[in-house]
Amino acid sequence: MMRQSAWRQMTAPELWMGLFALALTLSLTMAEHMDQRPALQTSPVLHRHKREWLWNNLYVEEERPTYFQYYLGKLKSTKSGDRTHYVIEGEGANTIFKVDEKGDIFVTERLDREVKSKYHLSAKLVDTSNKLVEKVEDFVILVTDINDNDPVFTKSFNASIKERSKRGTKVIEVTATDADDPTTANGELDYKLLEGGDFFNIDSTTGIITTKYENLDRETQSSYVVVVQAQDLRGIKQGGTATTSVSIAVSDINDNIATFTKSSYVFRVKEDMKRGQRIDTMVLEDRDEIQNKDPIFTIAPSSDIFEMERSQIKDGNLMENHLQSPADNKDNPLIKAQVTIQVLDVDEQPEFSKSIYNFNVIEEMMVNNIGVVSARDPDQANKAIRYSIEDKDSPIGINPITGQLFTVRKLDRELVANHMFQVKAKEEPNGLESFVNVNILVIDINDNKPELSIEEIFVCENDMAGTVIGTISATDKDDHLPAFSFTLVKPNGNFSVIDNNDNTSNIVLKHGGFSLEDSRDYVIEIGISDGGRPPMSSITSLPIKVCRCDNKRIHTQCKAAQLKMGVSVHALIVILVCILTILVIVILIAMRKRHQKDALVTLGKSEIHEQLVTYDEEGGGEMDTNGYDVSILTSARNDGSMSMRQGPSLYAMVKKPPTACKGDMAVMIEVKKDEADHDRDEIPYDTLHIYGYEGPESLAGSLSSLDSSSTGSNLDYDFLNDWGPRFRTLAELYGVDGSEGSDSPY
Repeated sequence: MMRQSAWRQMTAPELWMGLFALALTLSLTMAEHMDQRPALQTSPVLHRHKREWLWNNLYVEEERPTYFQYYLGKLKSTKSGDRTHYVIEGEGANTIFKVDEKGDIFVTERLDREVKSKYHLSAKLVDTSNKLVEKVEDFVILVTDINDNDPVFTKSFNASIKERSKRGTKVIEVTATDADDPTTANGELDYKLLEGGDFFNIDSTTGIITTKYENLDRETQSSYVVVVQAQDLRGIKQGGTATTSVSIAVSDINDNIATFTKSSYVFRVKEDMKRGQRIDTMVLEDRDEIQNKDPIFTIAPSSDIFEMERSQIKDGNLMENHLQSPADNKDNPLIKAQVTIQVLDVDEQPEFSKSIYNFNVIEEMMVNNIGVVSARDPDQANKAIRYSIEDKDSPIGINPITGQLFTVRKLDRELVANHMFQVKAKEEPNGLESFVNVNILVIDINDNKPELSIEEIFVCENDMAGTVIGTISATDKDDHLPAFSFTLVKPNGNFSVIDNNDNTSNIVLKHGGFSLEDSRDYVIEIGISDGGRPPMSSITSLPIKVCRCDNKRIHTQCKAAQLKMGVSVHALIVILVCILTILVIVILIAMRKRHQKDALVTLGKSEIHEQLVTYDEEGGGEMDTNGYDVSILTSARNDGSMSMRQGPSLYAMVKKPPTACKGDMAVMIEVKKDEADHDRDEIPYDTLHIYGYEGPESLAGSLSSLDSSSTGSNLDYDFLNDWGPRFRTLAELYGVDGSEGSDSPY
């Protein structure tokens, strides 16, 4: 797939090729002018002019747009004149390549070097009668390469390496192909390891992977997966890339000594044991694989009675080698027997259908079925398999029953282009488990806006109309074929933007006459479209400085352009919503506080109380008239403010029965305490002193001393004597004690 982003940034080989083509054109032009100079009259001797064509190979760049035909080169002959014209024949003649009467060659079509890299043509000079004036000459038009193809790995790679191999041992050679010209940087590939660099190296030119150290140990880790990246343009940032995974298995060597499981053995042997019978087995432990377990047994000192044999699993069998004479069963020995061997099933790990899984996922999409990872139990039991992903932060999930992969969250190729993780397959319920590597390649979509790429734009005081004051380009994080187009968002009377049709645009002056003394600032808004599917666009404000420059347009003094700041409509809406939300919250808080204040005012109107200074103190009772100013309460009672309450008082009234009995007052007090404890709207009792009045329907009447401070009372309080010893003091204060001359209980 062609990547037109190569038009944005010219690589070093392309720059040299362009300079070469320019030099070739200049040489052709100089040759033409030299032929037109008058001959030097330095000698009367006549020289025969050699008739020959004047040109070299012509070069044309591939994928160059051909909105209009463009000039390629010029044919030149010493016999050309006013009555002659040029004719070309051969590959692409008069279709792709055209020549005019003056010999100028033009290109009319876009060329692809990967389709055809050179065109063989011939040129001839004829007169008006189409008779040949100059002999036919062949020439070649070469198509120069641009980096419009990415590297490709055409196969998968698997390798093995013996453990403890020397440093630098070759493991495998990984190669990629690139359709671009291999003689230029466009087709020169650079290899590097993205993963696995802790144990392996790769040659950046050949792609040969070698061991980095000598400590590869199969018993520690038996396999590795390395990720190789191939990048053209010799590995620079702008080059195209491709990746592949290489599975490397570590093979076993005999690098572990077989050892006995214990240092001392005790065996018991019956005296009648026959020759050749196994006494017992001495088990050996060897971390190597069975083919590298090769022990040799000896008995020291040597013995004619016992001998050592290797078992099938290469352990040591101690055998009886002594034959007693005569044998007890010499008359009827059973020397032949039928042996039946039953193969017992050994529990093995689950086996995956592939050694590595590769899937593609389109970015910014939730995918329910990426693909299926499948494993089975190779044993006869054929247990069910349960799948899981060990990485809890993995953006990929897996169905534990079916092994179907799905996205947990949307993937972003610009953040991570390739996700690698391991899937675990485990036999249910608690069997063996195995792992497999899964590689998810994120496919790009056009989801990033193009960004303006520009260094500094300035206009000189001496610039004239039509001056190109700068060239702008753009970048895009997406991996696609950008076709950037640039426009002015708003018409501008000073500057214009001319699209070069090569992903760049020129900023051109409409008029001159700029001055440092002018206080105006110049800012243009550039609109960029990337031409993708769907197309993404952006708008960038570009400040332009006014400078004083020399005759080479090198600025010596500049006035910095001030970038005007603005607020978008969306930002204004968000700010307005925030202000309204805060205003509503403040109003609600104010209404709540006012409601609480009104409740307290209502409470103040319904009760007369004083603030206590000390908490949890024992009151002085009815006899304590010094702790509180009761004159205010008395005046409130006398002026009728206490009689404004309609209905029951703040606290529920308790009616006394016609005949008071002992303990009724205690019950009333407990009821009031319980009401106060469960009334959330009232102020706690430990902060207020409450003066209550009994309602008119109470048989006890008012218990307050507000009316008894100066005037006599005509109420009969003798019934207080019936309320028990707790109210004896009240009975003495308010009861009739026989001295009628006393006007006050105090």
